[in-house]
Amino acid sequence: MALTNIRFCWGQTVSGFAGFALAILVGLSPHALAQPVGARETAPAPAPKPEHSVSLRWIGAFKIPTGTLFEGVEFGGISGLDRAPNGRYWAISDNRESPRMYALRIDLDQRGLHAVHIEQMVTLRGADGQPLPARTADTEAIRLTADGHLLIASEGHWNVNPGWRHPPFVSSFTTSGSFVRAFGLPPAFGLIDNRTTGARSNKVLESLAVTPGGSVFAAVEGALIDDGPVSTPASGSWLRLIKFDPASGAPAAQYAYALPPIPLPRPSEAGGAMASLASNGLSDLLAVSEDSFIAVERAYVPGQGVTVRLVLTRIGALTTDVSPLPSLSGGTFTPMSRQLLLELAVSAHGQRIDNIEAIAWGPVLANGNRSLVLVSDNNFSRRQTTQFLAWEVVSP
Repeated sequence: MALTNIRFCWGQTVSGFAGFALAILVGLSPHALAQPVGARETAPAPAPKPEHSVSLRWIGAFKIPTGTLFEGVEFGGISGLDRAPNGRYWAISDNRESPRMYALRIDLDQRGLHAVHIEQMVTLRGADGQPLPARTADTEAIRLTADGHLLIASEGHWNVNPGWRHPPFVSSFTTSGSFVRAFGLPPAFGLIDNRTTGARSNKVLESLAVTPGGSVFAAVEGALIDDGPVSTPASGSWLRLIKFDPASGAPAAQYAYALPPIPLPRPSEAGGAMASLASNGLSDLLAVSEDSFIAVERAYVPGQGVTVRLVLTRIGALTTDVSPLPSLSGGTFTPMSRQLLLELAVSAHGQRIDNIEAIAWGPVLANGNRSLVLVSDNNFSRRQTTQFLAWEVVSP
């Protein structure tokens, strides 16, 4: 099978950060760090000359069709994925009627992504021991913690009827679905009125990351109302990343992440009605080290398709804790740095890119290289599938 290398490079302005983080990514010895990123950036700088590179070697894809049943229940809505030390994967479904997660086995090696097996379905239960009621959770992210529990984020849903409204949350569950504890969220991340202040419905907690040392992070999908408008084809927006104290579950810091304008695969249609309905958001976050992450930016333009960007981002020594700032709009602060690693626009490797919402480390391959797995949320739509995509991370 012909395999394609997708290369991503960086120059001196970011080589210290990217060289260090990607050395961890591929298992190399990290080189000495250059000066940390410290200047506030509101627009991308000109592309510098490549100095170092790492490649992503395409491994393959596997699809689970919409309508597939497991134990009589339709499988789908996969919005988060994480791999346990024993090789089992945990996937969270965003089905609001029946909040649940799945244990999966993914057959993946250097030759291809051969199969995905559904091994178990687990219903999530609340503090009362009963299954979470319908329309009380919109579970979008999942990560394993050092204690063997599963951290799950729900982005929440606004409705003018309080009985149909449910707040976002980050909570810990056992692998059997039992509630363990809730993490605290700053008030600004709550669904206050969905109009003048607080979080936007369906734009709250979409991402979770747990670092090798156990630190916990969560990020919003779209800008909080107080931080300005969401991204459009003409302008980007500011997102917030929360760092939690893993012992107490309390928020410890917040950082700003710059989400760029919505990419238009066919720019000539920028003024069309479809482009005005386009969206862009941060759909997942994967820890590379204690302060470095791969962010998944997922954009959708009706009539054009999905664009996915993998971005290497870091909390540097000079990155501002923006917790005290009531608004990021017009504020003065140093955001997390960002470096584009890979862009998948509409189609790649013979695959039409679907609604990618999850990223996880795959197994270490026989040659010692790490692998990455992306997964799409099929929205339980017959026009979509649950799509698994895999790459090998290769050193030069």
